[in-house]
Amino acid sequence: MEEQRYLIALGSNMRHVCHGAPGRVLLTAAGCLPGTVEAMAPLVASEPLGPSRRRYANGAAVLRTALLPEQLLARLKEIERAFGRRKGGQRWGSRVLDLDIVLWSGGVWASPDLTIPHPAYRERDFVLGPAAAVVPDWRDPLSGLTIRQLRARLKRKAPL
Repeated sequence: MEEQRYLIALGSNMRHVCHGAPGRVLLTAAGCLPGTVEAMAPLVASEPLGPSRRRYANGAAVLRTALLPEQLLARLKEIERAFGRRKGGQRWGSRVLDLDIVLWSGGVWASPDLTIPHPAYRERDFVLGPAAAVVPDWRDPLSGLTIRQLRARLKRKAPL
């Protein structure tokens, strides 16, 4: 099977009993990704969205694997569960580990369980910042803009 490349966003804002602080959780989780991690962005701290009050550690990894998008999603969910994430729970609440497929070398994917590109990544600097560190020239398959361009648009101040 032909290998695919993915941009994976990683996030954590809770300590893990074995792996420690959120930054260590992300580094450990990156080592569990199913395939070859070609690049890992420096971790950044971000304010939480929604009801959580804890700051997040966020990162991005470029993953090369033979898995197709839904197969990869299933594996990422297994990793999240292994780190203690439970199904259900409060949307945008605190979590030990969050793994999201942001982009895929195959372009667009749409199914009931998965949409690629990730629907909200263009509005999230905690995704675009780390992504720009590892794949600044990857293009969004819908807009044609690079990660660098999307981040510049997000960071630009709108006129009054």
